Amino acid sequence: MSVNLQKGQKVDLKKSDGKSLKNLMVGLGWDVNQAEEKKGFFKKLFGKNDNFDCDASAIVCTNGKIKDRADVVYFGNLRHSSNAVIHQGDNLTGAGEGDDEQILVQLDKLPDQYDRIAFVVNIYQSEERNQNFGMINNAFIRIVDADTGEEFCKFNLTDDYSGKTALIAGEVYKKNGGWKFNAVGQGTTDKSLLELEARFK
Repeated sequence: MSVNLQKGQKVDLKKSDGKSLKNLMVGLGWDVNQAEEKKGFFKKLFGKNDNFDCDASAIVCTNGKIKDRADVVYFGNLRHSSNAVIHQGDNLTGAGEGDDEQILVQLDKLPDQYDRIAFVVNIYQSEERNQNFGMINNAFIRIVDADTGEEFCKFNLTDDYSGKTALIAGEVYKKNGGWKFNAVGQGTTDKSLLELEARFK
């Protein structure tokens, strides 16, 4: 049975039988609020594309920090060199129900030096499009047992993210030989993934 997490809550990535989760599907989702969709429709009539293009990424860290840009898995680098973290592809609009973007993680295949994976979302060209997460509803991150398809936990990001252009949604991290998930929910004003990455250096 899935656990609904609160901001800052941490949970062991273990099943009810005590076995560790090895294969995760990390789903991230969001909805553009209807008022913004309406504005976008009228702008589109005049030839301006006003879609919200939110991009989910995984930042794979060594000793809690990023060592190399190749350790960022995103729409421009869909597969980590270890093959343990794989992005399932870019969603350009956020339309539709359920997950908007998904990242697969095989914890038992991740080389030992990696001990933290942060899952982040930023708005592509937020400054140029004058967009922020205050215009988005129902943002969430969830962890699914990829072997069974069962949702393990979910964190709904319910803070007021007005003026924020990026989110650190959650992270999995290694502690005492096991893996945990932390519901972070931190909004930032980073204008690009590159700026967001710098927080992990």
